[in-house]
Amino acid sequence: MLGHRYTHTFLETAIASMNAGCNLELSYGMRNNVFMRIPQALAMGNITLQMLRDRVRPLFYTRMRLGEFDPPAMNPYSTLDLSAVQSPEHRNLSLEAAVKSFVLLKNLRGTLPLHAQDLQGKRLAVVGPFADNPRVLFGDYAPVPEPRYIYTPRRGLETLPVNVTFAAGCGEPRCQRYSRAEVVGAAGAADVVVVCLGTGTALETEAKDRRDLSLPGHQLELLQDAVQ
Repeated sequence: MLGHRYTHTFLETAIASMNAGCNLELSYGMRNNVFMRIPQALAMGNITLQMLRDRVRPLFYTRMRLGEFDPPAMNPYSTLDLSAVQSPEHRNLSLEAAVKSFVLLKNLRGTLPLHAQDLQGKRLAVVGPFADNPRVLFGDYAPVPEPRYIYTPRRGLETLPVNVTFAAGCGEPRCQRYSRAEVVGAAGAADVVVVCLGTGTALETEAKDRRDLSLPGHQLELLQDAVQ
C-alpha cells in the first residue's frame, strides 16, 4: 500500500489494513514493519481492541489446528521426514494436479489432444527456450525438485511412440541470440511442432513487472518461423 502511494506512512498503512480485515503482514524479517504500529493506532483510537482481537483470533485458531502448541508426540506432522518429500505418492499427486490445471485458450480444428496411437511413425519437433530447460520451468514461489523428477516438454514428449527432434533456438527466455536455421530445420522436417515460449523468473517475478505482454527478444520471430 505504501509502495503504491495509497498511504504515506506505516501508521496509515496499519490502520487501513486492519480496517480492511488484513491480519497478517509479510515483513521479510523487518523489525521496523507496518504492524508494529498497531499499538499506536490502538492508543489513538483508530482501531478498537475488539477489532484487534477479531484479527488475531483466526491466526491462533489456525496455529492451534496445526498443532503448534501441542506436545510433539501429539502432532502427526512431527513424524514426517525427508522420505516423505518427493515420495511416489506425492509425485503422482503433483502429476495429477499439473494435468488438471492446464488452461487451453484455443483449439483450432480440434488439434488437441494429441493421441499416442495417432502419432506412431510421425515426426514431432519440440522447439523454443522452454522446450528442454528445467531451470526456467518454475515460478517465483515454487520449490525446485531434484533434476531426475523434472519432466521438460522434450523429456515428456519423448515418452511417446514418435520420433522427436529438438531445437531451442535460443538458450534462455530473453532470447537475444536466436538461431533461425536451427528452428526451421527441426520444424520443417516434422509432422507436428510443439513451440514452448514464455518469460520465467529471469524476466518477471514479484516486484519485477514488465511493461507489456509481448514475447521477449526473438521469441515471436521463433514462433513465426516454426509456423511458416
